[in-house]
Amino acid sequence: MIPFLHIGRFALPTFGLMLALAALSAGFLLHRNLRRYALPGDAVGIIAIATIAGVLGAKLWHVLQDPALLIAHPEVLLDRAGLAWFGGLVGGIVALLWQAREVRVRSLSMLDLCAPSAALGYGIGRIGCFTSGDGDYGIASNLPWAMSFPHGIDPVNYPVHPTPLYECLVALGIAVYLWRRSRPAAGRLLNAGRITGEYLVLSGAARFLVEFIRLNPRIYWGLSNAQVASVGSMAAGLLLVAYAGRHSIAAVLRDEPVMPVEEAAH
Repeated sequence: MIPFLHIGRFALPTFGLMLALAALSAGFLLHRNLRRYALPGDAVGIIAIATIAGVLGAKLWHVLQDPALLIAHPEVLLDRAGLAWFGGLVGGIVALLWQAREVRVRSLSMLDLCAPSAALGYGIGRIGCFTSGDGDYGIASNLPWAMSFPHGIDPVNYPVHPTPLYECLVALGIAVYLWRRSRPAAGRLLNAGRITGEYLVLSGAARFLVEFIRLNPRIYWGLSNAQVASVGSMAAGLLLVAYAGRHSIAAVLRDEPVMPVEEAAH
């Protein structure tokens, strides 16, 4: 593994590099989605704010799992280690809802527009976990593709499940699925909240399943903290899908119907 790229005396963390690439890729995909609906908005700026909020949320979620440690060592807030995905999800959602007015869309439609980008960014970010060897890998395994991380930030010298790669592949598959599902029809999305609901269900289910082969401690009813959060994610997603299903007409992004760029060119 390559936790750092050394350029002279400068050490560039590969996790940070992949996080930046994830944000740029998510911004590009959001830009494409906004263009599909001929909507305003600075996609890069939107993703940048959501990324910062997500990192802060991920850090807070992680440290609040052990309040005693936080009280005894408040400096852990400044530690680069320890980022929890669901805290990042909550922080990112709050930031996107706050920015919905910039794009002139409803709150749920804003989340729908960004859902494919969130899946893409998560998948690329997991590559950073893999290259840095930060301890997100799984339990011991004798499968042909199992590998050790002797030079990782959190080294392990025996073959384990490369769970960051599993999550990366699944997340990229979810991104492709959501991108196709959110294709505009007469300037409209699917019923507002549908895409977001499906994202929460799919990403929550993926995280719930991979946790069975992760090293995280079991806290509640034999489940890890991430699995409990995954159940909450799936429940919220199903509620959103049910809510969207009550509306027979797809939600318009703005007050007036929007002609997709592809159709406007004809």
